[in-house]
Amino acid sequence: MSKRVVTFGEIMLRLSPPGYLRFTQANSFDVVYGGGEANVAVSLANFGIDAAFITKLPKNPIGDAAINELRRYGVDTRYIARGGSRIGIYFMEKGASVRPSKVVYDRAHSAISEAKVGDIDWKAAFEGAEWFHFTGITPALGDNVAELVEEGCKVAKEMGLTISCDLNYRKKLWSTEKAGKVMGNLMQYVNIVIANEEDAEKVFGIKAPDSDVIAGELNLEGYKYVARELYNRFNLRMVAITLRESMSASDNNWSGMLYDGKEYYFSKKYKLHIVDRVGGGDSFGAGLIYSLITGKDPQYALEFAVAASALKHTIEGDANHVSVEEVETLMKGDASGRVQR
Repeated sequence: MSKRVVTFGEIMLRLSPPGYLRFTQANSFDVVYGGGEANVAVSLANFGIDAAFITKLPKNPIGDAAINELRRYGVDTRYIARGGSRIGIYFMEKGASVRPSKVVYDRAHSAISEAKVGDIDWKAAFEGAEWFHFTGITPALGDNVAELVEEGCKVAKEMGLTISCDLNYRKKLWSTEKAGKVMGNLMQYVNIVIANEEDAEKVFGIKAPDSDVIAGELNLEGYKYVARELYNRFNLRMVAITLRESMSASDNNWSGMLYDGKEYYFSKKYKLHIVDRVGGGDSFGAGLIYSLITGKDPQYALEFAVAASALKHTIEGDANHVSVEEVETLMKGDASGRVQR
């Protein structure tokens, strides 16, 4: 029987100008559906995991289209609640070279942002599941959604699931003070935290010494400190941190670290020329969950997560469309990009 993972959050309609056009130049938009936890579910389904995604979507053709997009990749959508008036939208302008990417949200009053405790049948959704995953984006949508996340965490804890959370701080959704308070409460249920260089600082005030995100400078000892602080403060099982060095919008170095309370694990580093970086963290999270739920050791889990995410940066759209075999090929050192015949 395959391993089952349940994720919960918002799936949005993404509208992007073709290629690298700016919003002001666009006469049309490319359509993609995506969102933090939905991206994780799609990745896991591609890895052969029984992945379910839970959200709330309007009962209209756009809601249907979002569900159909998930279904085409094998994601279980049976526990998605229907209701509300609209799906959230975000506009994404891809950056290049020295020009950063830009996101404009149009997500107020989306169906999920108006969801409330009682809308989701958590016990049915968690039947046979081993893992529950959410991100810090979801409780940021409103106090009612934060309560719904906590309801899910309580049921997951009672049913013995491992719970993971990607902190994913979004300054356009809430303040650092509010994030710290709400996420601090939810951490009592969480076993594994995924973060990047900014999340730990913005949400919990834990800063990596001698690191400059904008200058692209990483101090590995500083990240050990961040991981240790998170681990000890919230009595966690593991902390994973993605390490991004940004030379430009087009070229990044990408690696990661994992801390299990005893050892610090560091991955190999990939030099990336980016096609689409949205969902990079989600693909890392999915790779980590896949590895740990299938019994892999911490070093393998980290290497798999980083390699999976490195591949995501080469793929258009929000979700990662790669197989376990493709990830393992990159892990083994084949980054040539030669045609596979």
